[in-house]
Amino acid sequence: MSTTETQNGAAAATGTPITLARLEIAAAEIEIVGLTPLIPHRFSQKAKAMMLAKQQGRAKPKAQPKDPEQDAFDSAYWIEEGVQGIPSVAFKSAIADAARFFDRSVTIETLKRAVFVKGEGPEQLVRLDAEWELFEANVRLASGVADLAYRYKLWPWSATLTIEYIASSITPEALVALVDAAGRNGVGDWRPSSPRSKTGVFGQFEVAA
Repeated sequence: MSTTETQNGAAAATGTPITLARLEIAAAEIEIVGLTPLIPHRFSQKAKAMMLAKQQGRAKPKAQPKDPEQDAFDSAYWIEEGVQGIPSVAFKSAIADAARFFDRSVTIETLKRAVFVKGEGPEQLVRLDAEWELFEANVRLASGVADLAYRYKLWPWSATLTIEYIASSITPEALVALVDAAGRNGVGDWRPSSPRSKTGVFGQFEVAA
């Protein structure tokens, strides 16, 4: 029997209560600035409808003529008219994955539980201060067929991340270092941390000076 089990057994036998303090949750706002253009990619309602029809064995909807501007609009995350965002979980994922850049005492699993990036609205979007233009990309569908995809390319862009974190696990300085390192992973389509076949240089950022 381990020492811990012996101590717990002794505490239970004597009726000594286990004393725990609530986790101390701190909050920080960290400004980031894009280093490379950001390419958002949201599943459009049209894409979802086609996917559902295929899964239900229904006839595939007839292909409609491409509308580049509409395709780009439908692939963006809109907080309000004229204001785009990116899901907060994209930044959280980049921060957790930044553990790979540090020593083994910092783990992805710990950061997933200790850091929470807040967003706006039901989709929890991080508001972006950005300009954008239409972007055309050569892509290959799952069937292997080449196609053209239209997205918005946001550049320049910046954002303020509102982050809650467990203060006993992470110092403010460590949090800033993690967010800055997360910028190497990037967010959005064709980022460095995308699946191997879709890696790129887009969506990188750094903590503002």
